[in-house]
Amino acid sequence: MTQAALQVPVLVLAFNRPDQLRGLLDRLREVQPTSVFISVDGPREGNQQDEALVRRVRELVATIDWPCEIRTNFRDSNFGCGRAVSTGIDWFFENVDKGIILEDDVLPTTDFFAFCQELLERYRSDERVFAISGCNFAPTDQIDQPGSYRFSAITHVWGWATWRRAWRSYRFDMQDWRSRLPMRQRWKAMGENFGGFIYWTAVFDWMRFGKLDTWDYQWSMAQMADGGLTATANTNLVDNVGFAQDATHTAQQPSFIRPSERIEFPLSHPHVTRDLTADRWVRSQILQASTQSAWRMVRDNILQRAAAVKKSFGGGRA
Repeated sequence: MTQAALQVPVLVLAFNRPDQLRGLLDRLREVQPTSVFISVDGPREGNQQDEALVRRVRELVATIDWPCEIRTNFRDSNFGCGRAVSTGIDWFFENVDKGIILEDDVLPTTDFFAFCQELLERYRSDERVFAISGCNFAPTDQIDQPGSYRFSAITHVWGWATWRRAWRSYRFDMQDWRSRLPMRQRWKAMGENFGGFIYWTAVFDWMRFGKLDTWDYQWSMAQMADGGLTATANTNLVDNVGFAQDATHTAQQPSFIRPSERIEFPLSHPHVTRDLTADRWVRSQILQASTQSAWRMVRDNILQRAAAVKKSFGGGRA
């Protein structure tokens, strides 16, 4: 990849971390994508530190010194984690039909770009394939599909790629998730496992009630509703450098994180079928979707709904 410019468009999503963005742009310089899109969220109202940091982030665009088309999407106000990312990806796919998506705290290997470029072309018209991910946590003994990559019903979004055709299924609002993913589809989509079924149902209800400011659970829901699969590298091709006390969702580095690795080329290509063993490991070890924790989430959802009903009848007034 160092001898030929990357032909796949790259979207960079940033906010107020100039040092991390600088590292990512240095990595992009190694593969020299011919088309770079940069979407930067605006500073939070009244936050002077944000204003200074966001300004520095925007100024880093001028350091892109390889031949490429650059497009920017600078927000005047703060959209927040969920809306900033989802609308940034909307903007990206208004302009391209396929591409690589990187948040500023993700540092991919150069192999990652070659991996995504090859699979974006290989599966460009295959409706069964929803996305491509270079992020892998599953150990080798928990993967049934040996070789370069496997197929998963979960997209890990620390370094990923997809097509406009798949992003069309995305909806930020989760109010209608139960009708979009009817009961007859839900069991299979959620891993054919009771713990997974309870976990995902509870998570999607959390999103429906607005309890989390994020965008990626909606992407998981869209993938389940579509029945799509993600081509997931069996080696880990990305490092997340965003673990810090001021991070939005990643204050401490989890024990399952593994360092980035090389992947061998030419790639070996599996059949397009889901690796249930790996998905179940991910669900239990990373998503922590044990039956016990899932039931706690269900309980919390029920209590919140009951409180809302009580308040609507005047029971919540002092």
